[in-house]
Amino acid sequence: MSDAPEKWSDLAARMGSGGAMVLIGVVGIWAGGHVFHVLVALICGLMIWELVRMLSPDQSNLALQLGALCGAASLMAVYLPVGFALPLLLAPVMVGFGQLSRHRTTYMSFSVLVMMASFGMMNVRDDLGFSWMVWLVMVVVVTDVVGYFAGRMIGGPKFWPRVSPKKTWSGTVAGWIGAAVVGAIFALNTQASVNLIGVSIAISMASQMGDIAESAIKRRVGVKDSSNLIPGHGGLLDRFDGMLGASVFLLMLGQVAGFPGGAL
Repeated sequence: MSDAPEKWSDLAARMGSGGAMVLIGVVGIWAGGHVFHVLVALICGLMIWELVRMLSPDQSNLALQLGALCGAASLMAVYLPVGFALPLLLAPVMVGFGQLSRHRTTYMSFSVLVMMASFGMMNVRDDLGFSWMVWLVMVVVVTDVVGYFAGRMIGGPKFWPRVSPKKTWSGTVAGWIGAAVVGAIFALNTQASVNLIGVSIAISMASQMGDIAESAIKRRVGVKDSSNLIPGHGGLLDRFDGMLGASVFLLMLGQVAGFPGGAL
């Protein structure tokens, strides 16, 4: 029982800052259009800033420049035909790859994920509407929240202790179950079929992959958090890593299965 308080030591800070993020996110998603585009572009730029600071701490000016460049590119790309949007999204990735003094391949791989996820989230809101964007966010949030509480209450074997020492199999599986419940609720209240339950579980898994990928980067460069921007959560990459994986997976799902048609 001695370690019980430590398990929950960050709960108050997480809940407070988490509530603020939920409020900002709900307003942005509800508003849609330019408001949502600017919000996502700002988050994109800050995540790239955090990424570069982690990978190459002595290049702080480059971190600011690449963050601004990636944020601007993601915002402009959503207003262009996709054929022109794609090279614009990848251009800052190439610039950073040429300028970083170390960890270039890590930057290239993860920054592509950030840029495509940002583009994907904007298109989900623009093309599929408010409800499907809420579904995507709820799957990711429920996966994280249910996994957090289940992992600390149930415990058990670790998922990958060398990279993510707090992540347990109980929390991981609980996240899938939570996502399935979200999928079932949306299936019952929309025209989607029960296939949405399986899609929601897959989105949950993709969000966990994004979380693990970011944890691996932090472990590689020897930092605990991507930054200290959000009390109790670390940085934006720490908070939105799951959304990165989920959004990119949803982009691929749209091409493979014609989502949301493939879930109807």
